[in-house]
Amino acid sequence: MAVPPTPSPLLLGTINTIDFIVEKLTFVFAILILPLVFANAVEVFWRYFLQDPTIWALDVTTMSFGAFFMLGCAYALQKGAHVRTDMLWDKFSDRKKGVIDSVAFVLFFIPAMVILLYVSWWSFIDAWNINEKSNSGAWQPIIWPLRAVVPLTFGLLLFQGISELLKSLWAARTGVELVHHEKIEV
Repeated sequence: MAVPPTPSPLLLGTINTIDFIVEKLTFVFAILILPLVFANAVEVFWRYFLQDPTIWALDVTTMSFGAFFMLGCAYALQKGAHVRTDMLWDKFSDRKKGVIDSVAFVLFFIPAMVILLYVSWWSFIDAWNINEKSNSGAWQPIIWPLRAVVPLTFGLLLFQGISELLKSLWAARTGVELVHHEKIEV
């Protein structure tokens, strides 16, 4: 019986460090659920019990949900929760999955994240410079904090994508899955 290959400490350390940082940041970002719940609870109470809807709850709800959703994307990538064609994917060997993922990360994912990070960074800078405000209601809050979430999201996706690329390259080279993604059923 062949002994499975052992990854280098540098490879494992890099993957584990990236995964650890993304996971811990995601738990910090989960705090965004608090303003989301608070704004919705206040809006329901004021609208239906006091017959006096707020001018700010829609913006707070939209911004906190958008940030909450986006900042969880890197964690979803880490856990293998993004959409795949599982009926085909599950039939592939670990080596074939590694080759497909490696090619996809190098040709599509990483270049797309770099471009989106670059474009969204300058969009954030523009919003900051003009102190851009929302025009969705009477409150009109500044929206550069929400604009900052976009490059942060793409930066985290790029960061996690490097970890996933390293895992895929290992599987392509050895035929052994380095880290097993949790199967998330919907």
